Amino acid sequence: MSAFIVLGAQWGDEGKGKMTDYLAEKADVVVRFQGGNNAGHTVEVGEKQYKLHLIPSGILYPEKLNVIGNGVVVDPKALLDEIDYLEGLGVKVTPKNLIISDRAHLIMPYHKALDKAKEQARGKNDIGTTGKGIGPCYTDKAERCGIRVCDLMHTEVFKEKLQENINAKNSVLSKLYNAETFDFDEVCKEYIAYGERLRPYVQDISVNVYNQIKAGKNVLFEGAQGTLLDIDYGTYPYVTSSNTIAGGVSIGAGIGPTMINSAVGIAKAYTTRVGKGPFPTELLNEMGEHIREKGHEYGVTTGRARRCGWLDAVILKTAARISGLTSFAVTKIDTLAGIDKLKICVGYKFNDKIIDYVPASLEDLALCEPVYEEFDGWDDSVASARSYEELPENAKKYLKRIEELTDTKISIISVGPRRDQTMDVNSL
Repeated sequence: MSAFIVLGAQWGDEGKGKMTDYLAEKADVVVRFQGGNNAGHTVEVGEKQYKLHLIPSGILYPEKLNVIGNGVVVDPKALLDEIDYLEGLGVKVTPKNLIISDRAHLIMPYHKALDKAKEQARGKNDIGTTGKGIGPCYTDKAERCGIRVCDLMHTEVFKEKLQENINAKNSVLSKLYNAETFDFDEVCKEYIAYGERLRPYVQDISVNVYNQIKAGKNVLFEGAQGTLLDIDYGTYPYVTSSNTIAGGVSIGAGIGPTMINSAVGIAKAYTTRVGKGPFPTELLNEMGEHIREKGHEYGVTTGRARRCGWLDAVILKTAARISGLTSFAVTKIDTLAGIDKLKICVGYKFNDKIIDYVPASLEDLALCEPVYEEFDGWDDSVASARSYEELPENAKKYLKRIEELTDTKISIISVGPRRDQTMDVNSL
């Protein structure tokens, strides 16, 4: 049996959707274990492009089982819209290839309203949320007043919990934020209709996934966002509201850690991030703009421009340590083609010392100065490579140095957005 994790090793947007799609060919089951529709994955198959937010990337293989785990917060309208979107592109979505955890928490309309109201109230200290209601939904989960998918399957239970929440949230929205409130009957009618449509997809996914692994099936656990957006180990408070690292799999999918064999960290050949917070290797110049435009570095969910910088091996080493990564998959080395001189950050100069980890304090991280090693670049022929041997020598040197700096092998290399622009170079 084989169970392995695919997760982001930077600030998200590393190409997890493409890599999950690529690795899903070898998997029988693909499980999403955290996050919500604030995440976005783009997968290109031939001339078609698919933008996914909640449904696992394995949905593009009709014979695979796709699972939305209990660690995911589910906006039922967004999920049903995504199902309709995929159906419109010829992708069949049924309870035979998609199941949803009965323990997953539901994003309600008041969560989205609170998300936007809180963000607006923060003013210049805003976090940069997507406004999708993710944080407030996880807040209710921790406060033990959340509404779960299983509640939606029992109409009277759902109505009782919704009434309590509507009363409480309307009071906060009106009195604290002077915002619009919600009508119980309208929300109740809307969500009960969602529940009836989703009912065939709902089951205890922990039991299902456990049985799949025990039966010798290959199970892929798909993460959203990235390591430095983890609620505990990310650049807090500019993080998401869930655990994006490998440890989040056991909680978000109900599977013990001893059942997982390997963890693959997806990393761009450079670094990007969205929103506020320190970014030691950020390029606030023409080079940063060049990487952004060539790499099409704009968010799938928000359309926001991503900040771009040189590859930060300190971040990758931190990701490898925290998640116990067994290998890296490096994407978008084609974006760096044509640049004469490239740099990798190999350490941070902090308080007259060189450190190789990301400090907890944002104030300390802001004082960290990147220590660089310089490399000769490569040309656009890299995009036509279909094996490691065909890569330009300078690209091989660059990749080899990543392995040395992180003490972690590279298992997969991507030289473009399509499936056929991906190559295996080592076992997972």
